[in-house]
Amino acid sequence: MESTRQAKISRLLQKELSEIFRQQTAKTHGTLVSVSAMRVSPDLSVAKAYLSIFPSEKGPEMLKSITASAKTIRYELAQRVRFQLRKTPELQFFLDDSLDYIENIDHLLEEK
Repeated sequence: MESTRQAKISRLLQKELSEIFRQQTAKTHGTLVSVSAMRVSPDLSVAKAYLSIFPSEKGPEMLKSITASAKTIRYELAQRVRFQLRKTPELQFFLDDSLDYIENIDHLLEEK
């Protein structure tokens, strides 16, 4: 179960990370990246970000690029939350394919 502190830090990191990706959208040429969920470990040392990427065909490629620049993203995030957090957690990025899953279910239901 997630503690209140973990939940607050998750919301803060999700908000700031979303803002970072929103500013980067101009450089990605039409690829939209949004943070659908954040999970912070109990010791607050690791934060897992679940990313929703549109269009989904570019998802694995964008995830690879984002993972490669994780240190830069963490530094930028640290600059934004430096007054709220002493230490910025290590970031891990995962592809959130729940929207594709829902779309697939809808498509299968329409076929019947």
